[in-house]
Formats: sequence, structure tokens, C-alpha cells
Amino acid sequence: MKWGIKMELNNKSVLVIGAGIMGSGIAQVCAEAGYKVLVFDVDNEVIKKSIGNIKYFLNRKVEKQLITGDEYEKTVGRINICEDISIAKDADLVIEAAPENIQIKKEIFKNISNSINNGAVLATNTSTFSVTLLGSCTDRPEKVVGMHFFVPAPLMKLIEIIPGIRTSQETLDAAFAFAVTFGKTPVKAPDTSAFLVNRLLVPMWNEAAFLVMEGNKPEDIDTAMKLGANLPMGPLELVDLGGLDTALAVITEMYRAFGEDKYRPCPLLVKMVEAGWLGRKTGRGFYNYEKK
Repeated sequence: MKWGIKMELNNKSVLVIGAGIMGSGIAQVCAEAGYKVLVFDVDNEVIKKSIGNIKYFLNRKVEKQLITGDEYEKTVGRINICEDISIAKDADLVIEAAPENIQIKKEIFKNISNSINNGAVLATNTSTFSVTLLGSCTDRPEKVVGMHFFVPAPLMKLIEIIPGIRTSQETLDAAFAFAVTFGKTPVKAPDTSAFLVNRLLVPMWNEAAFLVMEGNKPEDIDTAMKLGANLPMGPLELVDLGGLDTALAVITEMYRAFGEDKYRPCPLLVKMVEAGWLGRKTGRGFYNYEKK
């Protein structure tokens, strides 16, 4: 299988593990591409919210005449809730999109081998953790690869494809081919902490948090970067969108992995996560999104 070859979608299915912001976005991407999608999460309420969000965003596309009502119905019809991973044993691609917690991800990859067919590609959407490490938790490390989507997944065109040390060329090629069928642009990234984009982006978020801690206003920082660096969103607006907890997990892992002071997590970022101010998803981050 070579990059860019159109894969046959008939009867192919994708299992998405984790129904948070990233998981729901990835499920939507896969369904819009024509795949049958199963969504699993340990919290049924999270899954219900995820399906509701997908329907909302697809309906917005209908209103904007980006898709037809018939396309809406077909896409929604491809998405189903998976209450037991064992029923997804025939999935061709598994995408783990659990919270950015290495123990949770290791446990998922440890258990998934018992439920999924031997030919499935096992992908992780981790923002920073070692693909090689996650692969070592399975009985088929050659089938494990990183497929890092970006928030919001339906809109962002990039997928970082990260091979672990034991990832086979066949699995790497399959990951690239899947990415192309999703309508994304795949880029190969190294299996080092934070890969390519977050290696550059998250330290900027962390430094912006230091600037706030030093007394600067978030809106001044964001305005400066939008007008001075031509960014479409300011760093603090963007970290609020992506989640402060995810940003902290990434910068903490970078600090651990590289051992360099320039990656030291900002104390204000740590305190905000401890306070539950995680950004848009909780209504409060560097900005306040709570309804007045």
C-alpha cells in the first residue's frame, strides 16, 4: 500500500477509543470519509455528548450548504456507540484518543490485543508520548503507529504519522493511506517527545502563560501575536481551545524527556489545571467562557 492510493471503503470500519473533544472530532472525520465508525468510552454520558456534538457540527455544515441533508443522514448513520470493544473485533483501524495520561494509554494498548483482529492498524492520537513505548504494551508492536490529529479534527488538515522503532513499513504505509482517505495531509514525524508541531507550539503556550504570570493581559499577548506574527489565533486563545490539561501534560513530558529548563511547566499553568480551569471545555481558562 502506497501513500495516496485510494483505499476501498466498503465494509471497512474504524474503532475510536475515547469520545472527548479529539475522539468525537476524529469519529466525525472517519464517518465523513465513508468509514463505518464505532465509538467507545468508559463514560456513557461522554459518548452521548460526543454524538450530540457530531450531529451539531454536521448540521451546521448543512446550514452552510457544505453538505446536503442526505449526506448528513448517511454520515450520522455510519457512527455507532460501542459498549464493548470485543464487538469491534473486525475493525481495520483502531484510533486511541484517550486523555493524555500515559498509564491510561498503556492500559488500553495492553488490553486491545485481546479484542482486535491481527491485521488491524493500532494508532494512538497521543500528543507527546512514545509510540515505541505504547507499542511495547501489545503483542504486535509492528502494528502500532502514531496518528496525531489536531483540534478541531474536522477542520485541521494535518496528521502527524509517527512510527515507533518496531513499526512495520506496511503499517506506516497503511497509516499514510488512511490519512489521505480522511482528506488530510500526512507528515512523517519522529518518535521523540511532542513530535513536530507540539515541539514548537506547546513551549510557546507555556511561555505565554509565563507572560500572564508576570502581569501581562492575555488579550494583549494574543493581539500582539496575531498582528505581529500573523497567527490566526493567539497562543492563549489556542491553548484554551486545545485544553490546558493537555498542554500541561505535553510540556511536563517534554521537560521529563529532554531535561532542559526551557521546557519547565509554568507554575500558573499548573495552578489553573489544579483549579479545573481547562479552557473552553470547562468554561474557564485564560479567558472566561461561562454564560453571563
